[in-house]
Amino acid sequence: MTLSEVEERVREDVGVRLFTVLAWLPGRGVLHRAHSSHPEQYPVGGEKSVEVAAGWLDRCITAQLPYFGPDEAAVREVFADHRLIAELGCGSVINVPVVGESGTLGVLNLLDAPGAYGQPQVARAGELAVLAAPALSELVQRIDEPEEGPTS
Repeated sequence: MTLSEVEERVREDVGVRLFTVLAWLPGRGVLHRAHSSHPEQYPVGGEKSVEVAAGWLDRCITAQLPYFGPDEAAVREVFADHRLIAELGCGSVINVPVVGESGTLGVLNLLDAPGAYGQPQVARAGELAVLAAPALSELVQRIDEPEEGPTS
């Protein structure tokens, strides 16, 4: 299943205004944007070393637990780009890890209007995350190479 097909399923089953998929590249210690419903604002291929609150990476990547922010205050607390998120009409977020045989492959990011999500949507998003595992596994294998340091 392609990441576009995963987006379609998420739209049907959970609902979403902004949907991105981040691949976790452990060799480089970065998140790589593999898919975006809003490529102008969130281009595919963009990478970040996590511009969110300190505990987010530990929660979603290391512990493989979802992050749920039900309102604008929760989004502001965690995301450096909260102003852009608000401009897109989003004020609630679900981030669910995508887990494969090798560990955490990445994260599905679902954002919608404030109050749009609750625990049932968090649970369903978690169930849908497995659909992205094959595409993310292939992507991670293809592009994750440790950055080369100085040679001695």
